[in-house]
Amino acid sequence: MRNWKLPAITVLAASIAACTVGPDYVRPESPTPAHFTSTARPDPASRADMPGESAAGSEFWNSFDDPLLSRLVEKALASNHDLRIALANLDRANALLGGARFDALPVVTAEAEARDARASADQVPGTGRDGRDAKSYSTGLRASWELDLFGRIRRGIEAQSAEAAASAADLAAAQVVVAADVASTYAELRGLQERLRVARDNANNQQDTLRLIEVRFGAGRGTEFDTARAKAQLETTRSRIPALESALAIDMHRIAVLTGQTPDALVAELQPEQALPALPARIDAGTPGDLLRRRPDVAAAEQRLHAATARIGIASADLFPHFSLGGLLGSQAVSVGDLFERDSETRLFAFGVDWSFLDVGHVRARIAASNADAGAELARYEQSVLRALEDTENALTRYAHARVEDAHLQRAAENSSRAAELARTRFDAGATDLFEVLDAERTRLQAQDALAVARTRSVTGAIGLYRALAGGWSSLSPQRKALAAAN
Repeated sequence: MRNWKLPAITVLAASIAACTVGPDYVRPESPTPAHFTSTARPDPASRADMPGESAAGSEFWNSFDDPLLSRLVEKALASNHDLRIALANLDRANALLGGARFDALPVVTAEAEARDARASADQVPGTGRDGRDAKSYSTGLRASWELDLFGRIRRGIEAQSAEAAASAADLAAAQVVVAADVASTYAELRGLQERLRVARDNANNQQDTLRLIEVRFGAGRGTEFDTARAKAQLETTRSRIPALESALAIDMHRIAVLTGQTPDALVAELQPEQALPALPARIDAGTPGDLLRRRPDVAAAEQRLHAATARIGIASADLFPHFSLGGLLGSQAVSVGDLFERDSETRLFAFGVDWSFLDVGHVRARIAASNADAGAELARYEQSVLRALEDTENALTRYAHARVEDAHLQRAAENSSRAAELARTRFDAGATDLFEVLDAERTRLQAQDALAVARTRSVTGAIGLYRALAGGWSSLSPQRKALAAAN
């Protein structure tokens, strides 16, 4: 009978291996609109029938036609510390998945022991010292295997596989965030440089005006009130410069840290003034369905829901007994030379049953907790879908309105510059007073500064739209080689 016990149990295990308790994961259906209510408007100067720049077609930072920006983003993707942390988390999840898969296999260990024991005279009275000594040697292979009759181990592998997929999606989401942070900070930096240039140019113009007023006052053709008023406006304009310089330095430091470098590492490279990145002619937002398939945060939430569903099966398997097989094959002797000799062999076969399933109260409590976890993960998944749609609608709205604002302020800046030139000409001819000149110069400064802010907002709005659409993320598989080289 002993000869067929193990095969019989193995056949029994195989025959019911498909029995996996707990719910099977089914992707939840989320109500998704057919299209976005907002659309990104094209550049007024571009052709309306031009194909749009797909948000998922390529790395979005290359759409701005700025080699330095592209280089900085690629450096950040290779060296950013948040990405290194996310990659380490992915490696950890994959290692745990490997461990979970080993749970389905028999565990084989080897052991050896040499024992030299001496009993006390009281334990073996009337025996000499040699008779109280005992030596023994043993070696063997021990094996154990849990028969996964009800799918506890399979559900564990399923859960850990989903966790690994969620970690991969987390890495992709972190890549999108880092790329967008570098690009938006870079755009803000170039916008600050433009605002700084505007402030300095206006300060120079106002300095010329003040010099003219002082000359006229010295010639007895002006008043001290005019001089004081011109000085006040000049100092007000100059007061803008330190704050802009401070913000500019902070952005340089931020970009350096995002690229994994010390704050001062990029000052020399970023200090030279450069225009804002050029906007793509159009941005194709695609459909909400495309968005949800592309967003890594949605994918991560779905995988964690899958893992939580699988853990219900793990808890449910405790309602049933756990069966295991164990065995030992070895040799035991009183001297090393007698090991593996005839009659020194030892063997053991065991079939075990874990009856802890009878503790039904605790098991059902764990099942209830697992169900609650799955319910929470379902809510998180549904929330991630709604937030993805909200982010995109908001980004489309901001970008569209920023382009319209940009166009109006462009005309306002041109007209205010022309008005300031005319006011200066009229003042030189004696056709108007100083107040008109100062007011025109103040208006020009405000219009030019507002235009620089609006242009920056248009570029950061485009970057924000790409970020909401997860532009380029699908091509950003874990940058393992680049990240490893940075370590």
